[in-house]
Amino acid sequence: MIQITLPDGSQRAFEQPVSVLDVAQSIGPGLAKSALAGKVDGKLVDTSYRIEADAGLEIVTEKHPDALDVIRHSTAHLLAQATQRLFPDTQVTIGPVIDNGFYYDFARKTPFTPEDLDRIEAEMKKIAAEGLPVARSLMARDEAAEFFKNKGEHYKAEIIASIPANEDLSLYAQGEFIDLCRGPHVPNTNRLKAFKLMKVAGAYWRGDAKNEMLQRVYGTAWLNDKDLKAYLTQLEEAEKRDHRKIGKALDLFHVQEEGPGLVFWHPKGWALWQIVEQYMRRVYRLSGYQEVRCPQVLDVSLWQKSGHWDNYKENMFFTESEKRTYALKPMNCPGHIQVFNHGLHSYRDLPIRYGEFGACHRNEPSGALHGILRVRGFTQDDGHIFCTENQVEAEVTAFHRQALQVYADFGFSDIQIKIALRPESRLGDDATWDKAEDALRSALRACGVDWQELPGEGAFYGPKIEYHLKDAIGRTWQLGTMQVDFMMPGRLGAEYVDEHSSRRHPVMLHRAIVGSMERFIGILIEHHAGNFPSGLAPVQAVVMNITDAQADAVGEAVQALVAQGFRVEADLRNEKIGYKIREHTLQKVPYLLVIGDREKENGAVSVRVRSGEDLGSMTVAQFAERLKGEQVGA
Repeated sequence: MIQITLPDGSQRAFEQPVSVLDVAQSIGPGLAKSALAGKVDGKLVDTSYRIEADAGLEIVTEKHPDALDVIRHSTAHLLAQATQRLFPDTQVTIGPVIDNGFYYDFARKTPFTPEDLDRIEAEMKKIAAEGLPVARSLMARDEAAEFFKNKGEHYKAEIIASIPANEDLSLYAQGEFIDLCRGPHVPNTNRLKAFKLMKVAGAYWRGDAKNEMLQRVYGTAWLNDKDLKAYLTQLEEAEKRDHRKIGKALDLFHVQEEGPGLVFWHPKGWALWQIVEQYMRRVYRLSGYQEVRCPQVLDVSLWQKSGHWDNYKENMFFTESEKRTYALKPMNCPGHIQVFNHGLHSYRDLPIRYGEFGACHRNEPSGALHGILRVRGFTQDDGHIFCTENQVEAEVTAFHRQALQVYADFGFSDIQIKIALRPESRLGDDATWDKAEDALRSALRACGVDWQELPGEGAFYGPKIEYHLKDAIGRTWQLGTMQVDFMMPGRLGAEYVDEHSSRRHPVMLHRAIVGSMERFIGILIEHHAGNFPSGLAPVQAVVMNITDAQADAVGEAVQALVAQGFRVEADLRNEKIGYKIREHTLQKVPYLLVIGDREKENGAVSVRVRSGEDLGSMTVAQFAERLKGEQVGA
């Protein structure tokens, strides 16, 4: 008998091997009809997969977390089939799932046009409606290589040639189309209901610039038309909120070819930066951090000892002087250990918390650079805590609460928590990693929060908690992190004297709340669409006169507000007041203050907000109190 254990703990017994679909059918015809795939002992499989021994089984329907990946993978095959129907001379290469969709790389001499994409998408819909069964089969490696070579699919044959000779390969067929693939896939093309082709771009074969250029067609796929429409609407809104466009329109920053991945901050952009930095500096002080400053350039020997050389050197910038090789720091942690090492510490001194707005440089590929969201030079709100093992949980718990408060102060309330676990390439043994991962789980448990685990995505020196924030249009951004590191302090000689007068290595906690300042500001720009609340706005208010007779009163009001630390400007131009209001509204200034003869006589300002609402007349002191209550973290 074969025992199948379902997610609710119930079991079903079968006298002989059964397919995933058979099990679903035994539960009910409705479940069998809605099954997209299965998950046998944690492994995604087709509904045709035969279970030959006792196993745990989940039936993957549209409600299952893995459903979208299966849908998107199958839609990539739909794209390839439609393309070859319309353009038979096209060779297919690879077509993986990516965030929100999929792509497929094609080898074709003639470039695809937007009209070609429209034709392909229409053919995809036609194939989906044909309801073609999707069938998996196995073929020996050499036989598969010959099969694809005979079909003129030389790229597929090359992929197969890199696979060990003794392996059988899985192939998927739907109608006349057959492709090399691990799967799983939906059982029928009629399960693919909501998709759209987005764009075409160039891509080198196997990602190597020495190889030939292929054409990459991107698409998106969803469970239903409602979700597809919502995603396309989100994309339209994201286009309006693009931080690069808003940054230019509001004169915040720019990037240029002479400094790829490096940001030129303009006065208003730097004002926004300082709002964030000074707020975070206040968080440092209130949380017991001592601020430090470490060198930008350090001898590579330090990076070799820390482990960065072996695990990160391809992302580092190097320079030479007097026959010594130096590296621009990609991270701040080794420098903070040098500060810690400059003196002997007792266990009574711990925890010691260092914070730094540390400028780092990483050699990101030029194709990955994106405005200020992905750069080569960036500054982190970086901090490192040196503590004992017994102090880890309390420090992580305190950081978690601190991080959530910061995100709330900046207008983010929808936060997802994830733990990134040990990667394949890492320092240390499994016992040490077990201890580090369990420490993070224990701390989050103490905070009473749920979390998702991400196998293989931790740093090379330790696991980490990640904070993923949802913005105003539903996109998710990974920001803060808390990492437990048992490795680097020992590698760099960090020690303290314990209660038994023995030397021990401290545990090092790497933490950042907003992460890259550049990236966080880019996210803030898009989250608010440039319509910053007054506490964040580079210019909180503009004071305007109606005639020259009020110029002195405008100057006095501006001076009084600036003296209190507010970001206020005067507009004394000889222009109509309606023109001035429109112009500063377009610049998204939160408050527009007008002084006419009556306001001058009463020592007041007439207050409008950029949405057009008239708040009436108030004294400068009353307006200052309003601004004070709207500061970040007030």
